[in-house]
Amino acid sequence: MQELVLVQPQGTAKAMQARDADETRLAFEAFLPESGPLAFRIARSVLRNDADAEDVAQESLLRAYRKLDRLRDRTRFRAWLVRITYRLALDRARARKRSQEREALWVRETARSSVAPGAGGDFQAQLEKAVEELPEKLRIVLLLAAMEGHTMEEIAALLDVPPGTVKSRLFFARKKVAEKLRCFVKPTGKP
Repeated sequence: MQELVLVQPQGTAKAMQARDADETRLAFEAFLPESGPLAFRIARSVLRNDADAEDVAQESLLRAYRKLDRLRDRTRFRAWLVRITYRLALDRARARKRSQEREALWVRETARSSVAPGAGGDFQAQLEKAVEELPEKLRIVLLLAAMEGHTMEEIAALLDVPPGTVKSRLFFARKKVAEKLRCFVKPTGKP
């Protein structure tokens, strides 16, 4: 009796991997027209910030593409993408909240250490509150300039924005803080 031997030609495994990769890419491209806007809407609903939502949407689409072969039922792609996007958006929101809490704590500690004990406690509390209520873009510029003593050029380099943007943000930050602290100003009688 004759023995049969199954012989695979060289390169077949590579050809199969290439074909699988092409199928994955084509399947993902079919989902892409509706997936991008969907991912953005989900991320935007959680983050309420277009820039962060765009980042999260891109990251979720990239993760979905990389792991598309793990999705058993391709008809459930939308639900799967929504879960990925929602979880990434929540992670980003939590990270932002932790960052803001650390920054607020740092502001309080820095402000507390710069005020003499027993002097202006009410003013100090109002100052901290006014700084915390600033939008993040204004608050970071004010903190870098006033608390850390950086120059406009240094802040521009740190934040990767033009010096003119730093100047305008610093102006508006100071203006908003001054408006909130107006109750502590004693009128001098001059018009």
